[in-house]
Amino acid sequence: MSTPLACARTYLFVPGTRPDRFGKALVSGADAVVLDLEDAVAPEHKTAARAHVVGWLQTAGPADRSRCVVRINDSTSDWFADDLTALLGTGVAQIMLPKTEQAQQVRFVVEALPGVQVLALIESARGVAQVDEIAGAIGVARLVFGTLDFALDLDLDIRRDAVGLSHAAARIALASRLADLPAPVAGVTPQLDDEARLMADLAWARCHGFGAKLCIHPNQVLPIHRALQPAEAELAWARRVLAADAASPGAARLDGRMVDAPVVRQARRTLRAAGH
Repeated sequence: MSTPLACARTYLFVPGTRPDRFGKALVSGADAVVLDLEDAVAPEHKTAARAHVVGWLQTAGPADRSRCVVRINDSTSDWFADDLTALLGTGVAQIMLPKTEQAQQVRFVVEALPGVQVLALIESARGVAQVDEIAGAIGVARLVFGTLDFALDLDLDIRRDAVGLSHAAARIALASRLADLPAPVAGVTPQLDDEARLMADLAWARCHGFGAKLCIHPNQVLPIHRALQPAEAELAWARRVLAADAASPGAARLDGRMVDAPVVRQARRTLRAAGH
């Protein structure tokens, strides 16, 4: 059974110019597939990519369509309005909005595509400065941190140290929590054959409150899912906590420690992460 889109752990990008890969991406194991009309598509191929994505959405089954996100072009681009017009009536579930810097940009998308949910991509200093307003905008389903573009905006050398991303990451995670959104989505790891770097990036993101990650290759999906899956020892501990709490609600002890409300909540969260 597929993971609900709101709880997706992995978002796998596919260029809009490669319709032959759309179906393959859906069977890659990724929770969600991002059909990309923005960075992965050269200006001269924007129209063709849009036609490929729209055509595929119109013929896809509801289950496949429900797992797809379309990353449109940003609101200042020449292609933004045409993207929205073309996607009307396709049944697309979510739109990823790049370079989100104001809540008004989200409102424009939601008004143009009634019923759609927006993944707001925060990738600039202005976006971080307005992140609380953006997170609270009607239609926002989740925040996404565009780390590479953010680093470019601030001229950060994140190849040597990611410390310059920490403040923005914390702001995005806090804004998500205050708006009752799912944990935000971390940016891509561009090194395709470096699982150690992928895991290090994921660990950094988890330490900052992120719960999912953008992927640019199918090989990145399974390692992320494995890393986010609680270990058997953690699951056993969670079951023992809930059993102790059920036997003596509010006054249980386990391994010499009081089983109070935060411990019970952590146990339930652990089991939910494993699909229980």
